Amino acid sequence: MKYRKKPAHHKTASRATPKAVSPGESAPEVRVQHSIGGLKGRWLINSLSFVIIILAAVVIAVSMAVSSSYYNEVHTQLTTRMENLVAAFRTSWMQNAEDYYYGIEKTISDFDMREQIELQFVDARGSIVMSTSGLNAGIRAATGDVERALATPPEQAVTGDRSLMQTWSGEDPSTGERVMSVTMPLANSRGRLLGGVRMVTSMAIAERQTMIFVLAAVALSLLFLALVVLSNRYFIKSILEPVTKINVIAKEIAAGRYGMRLQKVYDDEIGELCDSINHMSDEIARTERMKNDFISSVSHELRTPLTAIDGWSETLITGGVADPEEVMQGLEIIRKESRRLTRMVEEMLDFARIESDRMKLDVETFDLEMELYEAVYMYENLLAGSGMKLTYETDGVDNCFISGDRHRMKQVFLNIIDNAAKYGKSGGRIEVSLKREGEFVKVCVRDYGVGIPEAELPFVKEKFYKGSSKERGSGIGLAVTDEIVKLHGGTLTIESKQGEGTAVTVSVPAIDVHTALGVETTILAPTEEKNQHE
Repeated sequence: MKYRKKPAHHKTASRATPKAVSPGESAPEVRVQHSIGGLKGRWLINSLSFVIIILAAVVIAVSMAVSSSYYNEVHTQLTTRMENLVAAFRTSWMQNAEDYYYGIEKTISDFDMREQIELQFVDARGSIVMSTSGLNAGIRAATGDVERALATPPEQAVTGDRSLMQTWSGEDPSTGERVMSVTMPLANSRGRLLGGVRMVTSMAIAERQTMIFVLAAVALSLLFLALVVLSNRYFIKSILEPVTKINVIAKEIAAGRYGMRLQKVYDDEIGELCDSINHMSDEIARTERMKNDFISSVSHELRTPLTAIDGWSETLITGGVADPEEVMQGLEIIRKESRRLTRMVEEMLDFARIESDRMKLDVETFDLEMELYEAVYMYENLLAGSGMKLTYETDGVDNCFISGDRHRMKQVFLNIIDNAAKYGKSGGRIEVSLKREGEFVKVCVRDYGVGIPEAELPFVKEKFYKGSSKERGSGIGLAVTDEIVKLHGGTLTIESKQGEGTAVTVSVPAIDVHTALGVETTILAPTEEKNQHE
């Protein structure tokens, strides 16, 4: 049945995608950062900065921990000795004043740690009464521990509790040396503050040991940093050498020396990049060869009809042909070759539109079977005199309506049938079939010619590709055909076996014309339908 309808509005859903920069457009301005020393410098700066910060933090933390450990150790020794000394002194020498002063002399003379610790007794005003050094008698001990200890209330000092012990560390006002001192107040049983006991030790040894440890930690950190630098340099070298080679090869390819390859050394991301560069180089080389073949082929294709047109035009203009039948033959050749030139130009224009994403479809709802029938009918007459038989089978398929461009789909069928006639003429016949499978309409054009070699089959839909065939053509017809089918939401598949022929199948989504939105249908009478076909 034949349907008349109003064109349906064609709407397509689209999603916002990042806009690619075409060759004619200017790229957005990107601020390029200066890299000191290139990739190597950037790598070293970034990695070493992190390592140095970590090492510095570790050295500082460890140094503080060691210093605190030494400080605590010295403090523990002083407080322990002070506690033992005061306990013994209070037991033996606190009964009266005479015993008190005698006990001071006895304790000073018997003190066995005078090389490491200075023992001092101070009076209630803070002046040194006696010390193991014998040099400080009469000098006021003006440090915080003495002042705090002597400020203890006598009734508390009588208890001799350990919590009354006062500690101080810093620079000794009299000697300028860094020291640590502890002082314990002394009071008699009547609640009178007699003075205090003070132990002083130099922190020079502890500070020296701390400094040695810090220097050792710094030396180890520098050694570790040197190892990191060496390992990074080796690692960077293993990256930079392949990257440098890739850069060289990329420049060679950019200069036009296509087909150059990189040697893959590592099976990692660099190796994958080498594979990608090699594949790109091979593809560019293959595309370049196909482009050159295309230019050569098109030049030859254009030259042949132009030569015929020019020759016959010159002959007709000069009156070199008197026979009217021969004149008509010449005009027919001119018309035929002009049409062939027009088809070639249109094919190349379509290809240019596809390449620049400017291919537009005049979308409407139409019967695909009618467009296929017209293409088959056209070629049936053209092939009648060449000895090839063209058969068409539909198996009573109904409702082959699709939404698309009827003229572009007819162009698809004409291109496929033309290829079948060109490459399958040795088989003597072409079979065209139409069927409906689920939601798709499928058209198959099969020839029984030489077929396509298996190695060439994956590339036949690529632009400029002609393979090993010696037939005339531009090499872009099938690429244009495939793109038109894709624009209709369909697929074009090619199955071929060398020596047995080729089958090209076009599958496009069908629509239900009775429920299609905006479609008005009119069913023609059978007689009227027949007239339409004729």
